[in-house]
Amino acid sequence: MAKPLNHPAPEALELSAVLEALSDPLRRAILARLAEKGEAQCSTFVQAHGTTKTNLSYHITRLRDAGLVWMRAEGAHRFVSLRREGVDARFPGLLDPVLAAAKDEPPVVLCPAVIAEDIVQEAPQPAAS
Repeated sequence: MAKPLNHPAPEALELSAVLEALSDPLRRAILARLAEKGEAQCSTFVQAHGTTKTNLSYHITRLRDAGLVWMRAEGAHRFVSLRREGVDARFPGLLDPVLAAAKDEPPVVLCPAVIAEDIVQEAPQPAAS
């Protein structure tokens, strides 16, 4: 059986933890995407940002521990969504300027090779004479 995912209650959210979680550009990019498009499978962000599953897990766990996202398991997959109502109830007006600023930031791509891995084909070899 999978271990349950812990999410802090809205009244338990701590400003210092929320601000620390928001300090990372990848985490802001994840939140901006969730705000724009809604719930996503965690693996979506591996391809989109050229990161590894381990690195992504670290960042999403930081967001979850700060109370910024909800995570749910469905079989072997994990889904994440923005926890807007809880954050807005505890810290009114905090998310809007952060999400607006995140849209203006350059795209976060940690390792372009991870993204290109599936689409880059081996260069054709010159024909033997």
